[in-house]
Amino acid sequence: MYSLKDVLKRFTPFYKDYIPSFILVVIGMVLASSGTAASAYLVKPLLDEIFINKDREMLLLLPYAIIVVYAAKEGGKYLQACSTAYIGQHIIKRLRENILENLLRLDLTFFHTYRTGELISRNTSDVERIRSVVSSMIPEFLRESFTIIGLMGVVIYQSPKLAFFALIIMPLAIYPLRKLAKKMKKISKASQEKISDITAKLSEIFNNIEVIQANNAQNYEHTLFKNDNERYFKLTMKSVRVNELVSPLMETIGAVGVAVVVIVGGGEVIDGHMSVGSFFSFLTALFMLYTPIKKISSLYNKMQDALVASDRIFFLLDQTPSIKSGTQSVPEKIESISFENLSLHYGEKQALHDVNLVAKSGEMIALIGDSGGGKSSLMNMLMRFYDPSVGAIYINGMNIKDFSLANLRENIAMVTQRVYIFHDSIAANVAYGKEIDETKVIDALQKANAYDFVQTLPEGIFTHLDEFGTNLSGGQRQRIAIARAIYTNPQILILDEATSALDSESEKKITEAIENLIKDKITFVIAHRLSTIKKANKIALLKHGQICALGSDEELLASSAEYHKLKGLQH
Repeated sequence: MYSLKDVLKRFTPFYKDYIPSFILVVIGMVLASSGTAASAYLVKPLLDEIFINKDREMLLLLPYAIIVVYAAKEGGKYLQACSTAYIGQHIIKRLRENILENLLRLDLTFFHTYRTGELISRNTSDVERIRSVVSSMIPEFLRESFTIIGLMGVVIYQSPKLAFFALIIMPLAIYPLRKLAKKMKKISKASQEKISDITAKLSEIFNNIEVIQANNAQNYEHTLFKNDNERYFKLTMKSVRVNELVSPLMETIGAVGVAVVVIVGGGEVIDGHMSVGSFFSFLTALFMLYTPIKKISSLYNKMQDALVASDRIFFLLDQTPSIKSGTQSVPEKIESISFENLSLHYGEKQALHDVNLVAKSGEMIALIGDSGGGKSSLMNMLMRFYDPSVGAIYINGMNIKDFSLANLRENIAMVTQRVYIFHDSIAANVAYGKEIDETKVIDALQKANAYDFVQTLPEGIFTHLDEFGTNLSGGQRQRIAIARAIYTNPQILILDEATSALDSESEKKITEAIENLIKDKITFVIAHRLSTIKKANKIALLKHGQICALGSDEELLASSAEYHKLKGLQH
C-alpha cells in the first residue's frame, strides 16, 4: 500500500513544470495564515486600547488594520485555491493521458484479464480521488499547518502558562484519530472495488443490450445492478459515519481545553496578572486554533481514500507490455512467411502445437477446421498479439520479433467477423489511424463495393457513424471494414470470414475485389464455408491446435478423410 510520501514522490517529475504556480501557492498560504493569526492578535488592542483605555487614535486606525488583515487573509486563500487547482487539475489531466498511453501499449493478455469497466473506473473515479489530494487536500493541509503555527505563536506570546494548559490536551486525540484513519483506508478500498464493479456491470449491460432485451433479461440485470449499488451505498454511509466522527471528537477535546483555560485564565485576570484584552486575544486564537487542527484531522482521514486509489492507478502506470518491439523495418517486398514448430499456451490451455506452415508472395492460404482448432490463434501470433510459447515466425528468413511492432502491423490488414466501427465519419473509419486522403478513401470504398450506398448518405464519406455503426446494416459495416483494409494497401491480408455478413450478390463483387487486391500479397483466409476458399493455393486443416492436413482442394480430397468429411457435411 502506498503512503502519502510515496504518492508525492511519484508526482515529483511533474512538479518542476509548475514552479511559478507553486510560488503563488506559497504566497497565498503565507497571506492566509498570517492574516488569520493577525486577526486573533487584533482582539487585544481592540479590547484594551479602545474599549478599556478609550483611545480615539486607535479607534480610527484599528478598523483599517482589520480590513487590511481580512483582505490579505481572503486574498491569500483565493490565490492559493486557484493556483493549487490549476496544478492539481493539470497534473491529473496528464496522469489520465499517461495511463491511457501506457494501456494502449499493453498486449491483449492484459485486456483479457481486466474488465473494461474496471479500467474505465480506475482512469476516471480513482484518478479523481487522487486529484482531490494533489489539488486540494495537500495544499489545504499545508495552509492549515501554517495557520496553526501562526496561531500558536499568538497563543504562546499572550500567555505561555495558559498555552501549556490548552495544548497539553491535544495529544489525547492522536490515538483515536489513527484508529479512524486505519478504518477509513479499509472502507475506501472496498468502496473503490465496488464502484469498479458497478462501472463494469454498466459497460457490460450497454454493450450487450440486444442480447439482454432478446432474452427478456432486463429485470435480471437490473437486480444484479441494484445489489452492487446497495453494497456501494452501505460502504459510502459507513465512510461518512467514520469521517464525521472526527469533528465531534475534536470539538469535545477542544471544549475540555477551553474549559481549563477559562478556569486558569479567569483567575489570572481576576488576580490582575493578565489584561482582559490579552485574555480574549488568547481565547480567540485558541478557538481559531482548534478549527485548522480539526480540519487537518479530517483531511488526514480523507487522504486514506486517495492512498487506496493511488495503489490502483500506479498499478496501471507500472504495467509493461510482455510483447517487446524490435527495431528492424519489414522488407519492402515480403517474399515468404514461415511458421516453424509453433506452439502456444494460454495459461494451462494449449491452443497450438508444433505447427509448420510456409506462405509465399501471391499465395492465398486458407485456414479451416472446427472452432477452437487454433486458426485465429495462428493469425494473432502473426499480428504479434501473442508470442509463441515455442517456435518462431519468420518473414524473408527474419524473426518477426526483430521487426518494429508498429511497422509490422502497418504491413498487415485484418478483417474479422466482428466488425469494428468507430463513432466518427466514414472517411475517418476507412482511413483509421492515418491521414484522410479523399481520393484514396473513395477508391477503397469503390473496390469494397461500398461507394454506391455511401453516396446516398446525407454527407457522403463525411457522414458520421453511430457507435458500433448502428446506423448501417451488417453488410454495410462489413464493407466499410474491407475498405479500411484496402486503404492501407498492406503486404499481408488476413480475412476472417470477411464476406460472412454479405448477401450473395455483394459477396460476389467483394470476392472479385479481394481477388484483385491479393495478387501481389500474402493472404490468409480463415474460413468456415468451404465455398469461399476454392481459389486457395494451400488449405491447412487445423484440429486440436495442429495441422492435420495441408494441400490444395484436390490434394486434400484425395488424401484427407477429415477434409472429405468436412466438405461432405457442407454439401
